[in-house]
Amino acid sequence: MMTGKLLRDCILSGAHSLANQRARVDELNVFPVPDGDTGTNMSMTIGAAVRELEALPDDCTVETAAHVTASAMLRGARGNSGVISSLLFRGFYKALQGKREASADDLKAALKKGVEAAYKAVMKPTEGTMLTVARVASEQAEKAEAGDVAALWQLVCDAAQQALDHTPEQLPVLKKAGVVDAGGQGLVIIFNGMLSVLRDGVMIRPQEAAEKSARPEASSAGRGVFTDDLMTVEDIVNGYCTQFLVNKNPDASCEKLRAFLESNGDSVVVIEDDEVINCHVHTKDPGKIITHALQYGYLTNFKIENMHEQFLARQKQGEGLRKQAAAEQSGAGEFTYAAVDPQRAYGFVAVAAGDGLRAVFEDLGVDAVVSGGQTMNPATADIVAAVQSVPAKTVFVLPNNKNIIMAAEQAKKIADRAIVVLPTRTIPQGITAMLNFDADADADTNAVNMMQAADRVATGLVTFAARDSDFDGRKIKKGEILALENGKLAATGTDITKTTYRLARSMCKKDTSFVTVISGCDVSEEDAQRTADLVQAKCPAGIEVTHIHGGQPVYYYMISVE
Repeated sequence: MMTGKLLRDCILSGAHSLANQRARVDELNVFPVPDGDTGTNMSMTIGAAVRELEALPDDCTVETAAHVTASAMLRGARGNSGVISSLLFRGFYKALQGKREASADDLKAALKKGVEAAYKAVMKPTEGTMLTVARVASEQAEKAEAGDVAALWQLVCDAAQQALDHTPEQLPVLKKAGVVDAGGQGLVIIFNGMLSVLRDGVMIRPQEAAEKSARPEASSAGRGVFTDDLMTVEDIVNGYCTQFLVNKNPDASCEKLRAFLESNGDSVVVIEDDEVINCHVHTKDPGKIITHALQYGYLTNFKIENMHEQFLARQKQGEGLRKQAAAEQSGAGEFTYAAVDPQRAYGFVAVAAGDGLRAVFEDLGVDAVVSGGQTMNPATADIVAAVQSVPAKTVFVLPNNKNIIMAAEQAKKIADRAIVVLPTRTIPQGITAMLNFDADADADTNAVNMMQAADRVATGLVTFAARDSDFDGRKIKKGEILALENGKLAATGTDITKTTYRLARSMCKKDTSFVTVISGCDVSEEDAQRTADLVQAKCPAGIEVTHIHGGQPVYYYMISVE
């Protein structure tokens, strides 16, 4: 039988194993464009559960270990691979509810539920991916007669590895590149890390160098860092970072608890799950907070830290101090919770990187802009925090990146207000969607009309090759300039300006009226204007060309064609 301690240690081992091999999984990404790499996204997703799992006592139940994992991974899910990983472990929680220990049959049911949830979440599942690896492992486990948990998991790992090895035969792009699926590889690494505990009694430990490299700097996640030059210890008014879980009474009101925390502290983050309310607050009086919270249920997973001491210690070492809420709650400190205003029907959240793009979306009426995009996939918790900072009954979310849509969809399960996810895949689509919002129409009508308008927009991207690759029959060298049209490689080059105006010209059709050139953070204002002028000169007469300084990373230029 598997105990709660054993399951806890298995998942920790799997998380550490992936963190140690994150870079190797990232390198399996076939497309040469710099992106939110699979290994990093999966590692950060399962890594979101590590701290909470480490706090669990040895006598915890398998239900508790599975619940803590599922809840933390749901909030921390990044990118499609991260969301799928979180759903697989969500299945474990659903199957192990009410159980103190788990048998081999329970694990079969857990894996099956996870696979079913993951497939349902993907609109058009593609075989030859991590979904296939998980499904094949589950199907082989279902057939097994192994009554021993370790023997069953060995079979799961063997089946997953065989499925992974077969992925190049299912996806020609993998075969041509000579690699297996990155998400499937990440899943196999997690499963093998779990097996190490079950079979050998050995937990994989984090390698310090790998751990550090897996943690993004605050700047890459859009979260503020304030240094000794910008603040003093006296600036920390609410000096105790207080966190705990409330195992809810049947009549517990998450809204009332949140209101109390807001009135007695700051940096409040309150996330409600099926049976638990996860609370985070900076306060002067943690005792008062805890005493009040007891009326909502029994409390667990306490953590109270003196931020004055932390600040002074880091100051002495010559380090900057990260904002506590951002460090503790993955971006949630960027937004302040706002109660729903019954008089306000709609609000908007968009994902974008770059001061210029943030300003564009704000000018279009977006209430909260989550810093993120390519290479910077925000977690579900980041999106929830942004949504809950908008005092509207219904909040439209524009992910503006295909790898963020699933994380946005998961936010619906956590947020305390209605969310409509518009599946915008690019920044130009998001801008056009906002331009077509009608305040007099209902939510469903707006969702349809905004996406119909977005789908008519063609998006061009000019970036660089992050790695050597053989893609679509082209030999691509690291550092080469890439032109993408609607996500597909259109051309390569060595000159950014020439590649940009040639891409824009090729994208113009007979009915094209507008072209918008959005310059990135690595392009000077002079070069951007010169490029926009060349686009105007090279495009057919009658087409209006506009330049916007977006300030986005990764892409030298984004081109919107309508």
